[in-house]
Amino acid sequence: MASSNSTPPIRSATLNRDTNETKIQISLNLDGGILEDFPSSSSNEATKTNGTTSESNNKSHATQSSASQHIDVDSGIGFLDHMLHALAKHAGWSLRLRCRGDLHIDDHHTSEDTFLALGSAFKTALGPITGLARFGSAYAPLDEALSRAVIDLSNRPFSVIDLGLKREKIGDLSCEMIPHCLGSFAQAAGVTLHVDVIRGENDHHRAESAFKALAVAIRTATARVVGREGEVPSTKGVL
Repeated sequence: MASSNSTPPIRSATLNRDTNETKIQISLNLDGGILEDFPSSSSNEATKTNGTTSESNNKSHATQSSASQHIDVDSGIGFLDHMLHALAKHAGWSLRLRCRGDLHIDDHHTSEDTFLALGSAFKTALGPITGLARFGSAYAPLDEALSRAVIDLSNRPFSVIDLGLKREKIGDLSCEMIPHCLGSFAQAAGVTLHVDVIRGENDHHRAESAFKALAVAIRTATARVVGREGEVPSTKGVL
Protein backbone atom coordinates (compact mmCIF):
# COMPACT_ATOMS: atom_id res chain seq x y z
CA MET A 1 0.00 0.00 0.00
CA ALA A 2 1.32 3.41 -0.92
CA SER A 3 2.18 5.73 1.93
CA SER A 4 -0.42 8.37 2.69
CA ASN A 5 2.42 10.87 2.43
CA SER A 6 3.42 9.77 -1.09
CA THR A 7 3.41 12.46 -3.72
CA PRO A 8 0.81 11.87 -6.47
CA PRO A 9 2.22 11.59 -9.99
CA ILE A 10 2.52 14.69 -12.11
CA ARG A 11 -0.30 14.77 -14.65
CA SER A 12 1.33 16.40 -17.64
CA ALA A 13 1.83 15.90 -21.36
CA THR A 14 3.63 17.52 -24.25
CA LEU A 15 2.96 16.93 -27.91
CA ASN A 16 3.50 18.08 -31.46
CA ARG A 17 0.63 17.89 -33.93
CA ASP A 18 1.82 18.59 -37.46
CA THR A 19 -0.37 18.50 -40.57
CA ASN A 20 -0.31 20.29 -43.91
CA GLU A 21 -2.74 22.80 -42.39
CA THR A 22 -1.41 23.45 -38.87
CA LYS A 23 1.72 23.04 -36.77
CA ILE A 24 0.90 22.84 -33.07
CA GLN A 25 2.97 22.41 -29.92
CA ILE A 26 1.38 21.93 -26.49
CA SER A 27 2.70 21.49 -22.98
CA LEU A 28 -0.03 20.88 -20.38
CA ASN A 29 0.01 20.23 -16.63
CA LEU A 30 -3.45 19.51 -15.23
CA ASP A 31 -2.41 20.48 -11.71
CA GLY A 32 -0.59 23.69 -12.55
CA GLY A 33 3.03 24.21 -11.63
CA ILE A 34 5.92 23.45 -13.90
CA LEU A 35 5.65 22.73 -17.61
CA GLU A 36 7.78 20.38 -19.65
CA ASP A 37 9.69 21.78 -22.59
CA PHE A 38 8.08 21.47 -25.99
CA PRO A 39 8.98 18.26 -27.79
CA SER A 40 11.45 18.78 -30.61
CA SER A 41 9.96 19.45 -34.02
CA SER A 42 11.82 19.14 -37.28
CA SER A 43 9.73 21.90 -38.84
CA ASN A 44 9.84 24.18 -35.77
CA GLU A 45 6.96 26.02 -37.44
CA ALA A 46 4.74 26.08 -34.36
CA THR A 47 7.09 28.53 -32.70
CA LYS A 48 5.94 31.06 -35.28
CA THR A 49 2.63 32.76 -35.89
CA ASN A 50 1.99 34.05 -39.39
CA GLY A 51 5.71 34.10 -40.13
CA THR A 52 6.83 35.88 -36.94
CA THR A 53 8.73 34.23 -34.13
CA SER A 54 7.07 33.69 -30.75
CA GLU A 55 9.53 36.08 -29.10
CA SER A 56 8.13 38.92 -31.18
CA ASN A 57 4.62 38.07 -29.95
CA ASN A 58 5.31 38.46 -26.23
CA LYS A 59 2.73 41.24 -26.15
CA SER A 60 0.04 38.54 -26.35
CA HIS A 61 -2.64 39.08 -23.71
CA ALA A 62 -2.97 35.30 -23.18
CA THR A 63 0.07 35.07 -20.92
CA GLN A 64 -0.04 34.84 -17.14
CA SER A 65 2.31 33.46 -14.50
CA SER A 66 1.80 32.95 -10.78
CA ALA A 67 3.19 30.75 -8.05
CA SER A 68 0.79 27.97 -9.07
CA GLN A 69 0.25 28.40 -12.82
CA HIS A 70 2.02 29.31 -16.03
CA ILE A 71 -0.12 30.12 -19.07
CA ASP A 72 1.21 31.20 -22.46
CA VAL A 73 -1.07 30.76 -25.46
CA ASP A 74 -0.55 31.90 -29.04
CA SER A 75 -2.79 30.33 -31.68
CA GLY A 76 -2.71 33.30 -34.03
CA ILE A 77 -6.40 34.05 -33.27
CA GLY A 78 -6.83 36.55 -30.46
CA PHE A 79 -10.27 35.56 -29.21
CA LEU A 80 -9.35 31.87 -29.32
CA ASP A 81 -6.33 32.68 -27.14
CA HIS A 82 -8.63 34.55 -24.76
CA MET A 83 -10.91 31.50 -24.39
CA LEU A 84 -7.97 29.11 -23.91
CA HIS A 85 -6.51 31.45 -21.30
CA ALA A 86 -9.80 31.45 -19.37
CA LEU A 87 -10.11 27.67 -19.67
CA ALA A 88 -6.60 27.03 -18.37
CA LYS A 89 -6.83 29.62 -15.60
CA HIS A 90 -10.05 28.38 -14.05
CA ALA A 91 -9.31 24.68 -14.60
CA GLY A 92 -6.10 25.16 -12.62
CA TRP A 93 -3.87 24.13 -15.51
CA SER A 94 -0.49 25.30 -16.60
CA LEU A 95 -0.57 25.54 -20.40
CA ARG A 96 1.85 26.55 -23.09
CA LEU A 97 0.48 26.39 -26.64
CA ARG A 98 1.76 27.52 -30.02
CA CYS A 99 -0.02 27.12 -33.33
CA ARG A 100 0.86 28.24 -36.82
CA GLY A 101 -2.07 27.59 -39.10
CA ASP A 102 -3.32 28.42 -42.57
CA LEU A 103 -5.08 31.60 -41.50
CA HIS A 104 -4.73 32.92 -45.05
CA ILE A 105 -7.58 30.49 -45.83
CA ASP A 106 -9.76 31.00 -42.74
CA ASP A 107 -9.87 30.19 -39.04
CA HIS A 108 -11.34 26.67 -39.32
CA HIS A 109 -8.24 24.47 -39.36
CA THR A 110 -6.39 26.49 -36.74
CA SER A 111 -9.21 26.53 -34.19
CA GLU A 112 -10.34 22.93 -34.78
CA ASP A 113 -6.83 21.45 -34.71
CA THR A 114 -5.90 23.45 -31.62
CA PHE A 115 -8.72 21.84 -29.66
CA LEU A 116 -8.07 18.39 -31.08
CA ALA A 117 -4.47 18.74 -29.91
CA LEU A 118 -5.58 20.09 -26.53
CA GLY A 119 -7.99 17.16 -26.10
CA SER A 120 -5.25 14.67 -26.94
CA ALA A 121 -2.87 16.31 -24.46
CA PHE A 122 -5.59 16.29 -21.80
CA LYS A 123 -6.27 12.58 -22.29
CA THR A 124 -2.57 11.72 -22.15
CA ALA A 125 -1.96 13.87 -19.06
CA LEU A 126 -4.97 12.45 -17.25
CA GLY A 127 -3.81 8.86 -17.69
CA PRO A 128 -5.91 6.00 -16.27
CA ILE A 129 -9.21 7.22 -14.85
CA THR A 130 -8.76 5.86 -11.34
CA GLY A 131 -9.22 7.58 -8.03
CA LEU A 132 -10.90 10.57 -9.65
CA ALA A 133 -14.29 12.22 -9.14
CA ARG A 134 -15.07 11.46 -12.83
CA PHE A 135 -18.12 13.76 -13.02
CA GLY A 136 -18.04 17.52 -12.86
CA SER A 137 -20.61 20.27 -13.32
CA ALA A 138 -20.54 24.01 -12.90
CA TYR A 139 -22.36 27.25 -13.57
CA ALA A 140 -20.42 30.39 -14.41
CA PRO A 141 -21.80 33.91 -14.88
CA LEU A 142 -20.29 36.81 -16.72
CA ASP A 143 -22.44 39.86 -16.10
CA GLU A 144 -25.78 39.11 -17.77
CA ALA A 145 -24.64 35.78 -19.26
CA LEU A 146 -24.93 32.46 -17.43
CA SER A 147 -23.59 29.11 -18.65
CA ARG A 148 -23.71 25.52 -17.46
CA ALA A 149 -21.18 22.79 -18.22
CA VAL A 150 -21.32 19.10 -17.33
CA ILE A 151 -18.51 16.66 -18.04
CA ASP A 152 -18.05 12.91 -17.61
CA LEU A 153 -14.57 11.35 -17.96
CA SER A 154 -16.36 8.45 -19.60
CA ASN A 155 -13.91 7.47 -22.35
CA ARG A 156 -16.98 7.78 -24.59
CA PRO A 157 -16.59 10.92 -26.71
CA PHE A 158 -19.87 12.75 -27.11
CA SER A 159 -20.88 16.38 -26.93
CA VAL A 160 -23.95 18.57 -26.96
CA ILE A 161 -23.06 22.24 -27.25
CA ASP A 162 -25.66 25.01 -27.35
CA LEU A 163 -24.21 28.50 -27.01
CA GLY A 164 -26.83 30.44 -28.97
CA LEU A 165 -24.32 32.86 -30.49
CA LYS A 166 -25.75 35.38 -32.94
CA ARG A 167 -22.77 37.28 -34.34
CA GLU A 168 -20.80 36.05 -37.34
CA LYS A 169 -17.49 36.62 -35.59
CA ILE A 170 -16.03 37.66 -32.25
CA GLY A 171 -12.74 39.30 -33.10
CA ASP A 172 -11.16 37.08 -35.75
CA LEU A 173 -12.90 33.87 -34.59
CA SER A 174 -16.01 32.69 -36.41
CA CYS A 175 -18.82 32.09 -33.93
CA GLU A 176 -19.70 28.81 -35.65
CA MET A 177 -16.25 27.51 -34.70
CA ILE A 178 -16.69 28.05 -30.94
CA PRO A 179 -19.09 25.11 -30.33
CA HIS A 180 -17.11 23.12 -32.90
CA CYS A 181 -13.96 23.67 -30.83
CA LEU A 182 -15.64 22.34 -27.70
CA GLY A 183 -16.91 19.32 -29.62
CA SER A 184 -13.41 18.70 -31.01
CA PHE A 185 -11.98 18.79 -27.49
CA ALA A 186 -14.56 16.24 -26.29
CA GLN A 187 -13.80 13.98 -29.23
CA ALA A 188 -10.04 13.93 -28.69
CA ALA A 189 -10.23 13.88 -24.88
CA GLY A 190 -12.68 10.98 -24.85
CA VAL A 191 -15.20 12.74 -22.61
CA THR A 192 -18.93 13.28 -22.59
CA LEU A 193 -19.58 17.00 -22.57
CA HIS A 194 -22.68 19.18 -22.33
CA VAL A 195 -22.30 22.96 -22.42
CA ASP A 196 -25.27 25.34 -22.54
CA VAL A 197 -25.59 29.09 -22.32
CA ILE A 198 -28.73 29.63 -20.29
CA ARG A 199 -29.05 33.36 -20.87
CA GLY A 200 -27.08 36.37 -22.07
CA GLU A 201 -27.26 39.24 -24.52
CA ASN A 202 -23.59 39.76 -25.36
CA ASP A 203 -21.94 37.02 -27.42
CA HIS A 204 -18.50 37.69 -25.93
CA HIS A 205 -20.00 37.19 -22.46
CA ARG A 206 -21.91 34.09 -23.57
CA ALA A 207 -18.83 32.40 -24.98
CA GLU A 208 -16.54 33.35 -22.11
CA SER A 209 -18.98 32.22 -19.43
CA ALA A 210 -19.26 28.87 -21.25
CA PHE A 211 -15.50 28.34 -21.19
CA LYS A 212 -15.31 29.34 -17.53
CA ALA A 213 -18.11 26.92 -16.62
CA LEU A 214 -16.31 24.16 -18.52
CA ALA A 215 -13.06 24.96 -16.71
CA VAL A 216 -14.64 24.61 -13.27
CA ALA A 217 -16.44 21.41 -14.31
CA ILE A 218 -13.15 19.93 -15.54
CA ARG A 219 -11.40 20.88 -12.30
CA THR A 220 -14.12 19.08 -10.34
CA ALA A 221 -14.13 15.95 -12.51
CA THR A 222 -10.35 15.54 -12.51
CA ALA A 223 -10.00 16.04 -8.74
CA ARG A 224 -8.38 13.14 -6.89
CA VAL A 225 -10.68 11.54 -4.31
CA VAL A 226 -8.90 10.72 -1.07
CA GLY A 227 -9.41 7.11 -0.05
CA ARG A 228 -10.31 5.95 -3.56
CA GLU A 229 -6.80 5.73 -4.96
CA GLY A 230 -6.62 3.14 -7.73
CA GLU A 231 -10.40 2.65 -7.88
CA VAL A 232 -12.20 2.86 -11.22
CA PRO A 233 -15.26 5.12 -10.80
CA SER A 234 -17.59 2.85 -12.79
CA THR A 235 -19.95 -0.02 -12.07
CA LYS A 236 -18.39 -1.79 -15.08
CA GLY A 237 -14.99 -1.73 -13.44
CA VAL A 238 -13.37 -0.18 -16.49
CA LEU A 239 -13.49 3.12 -18.37
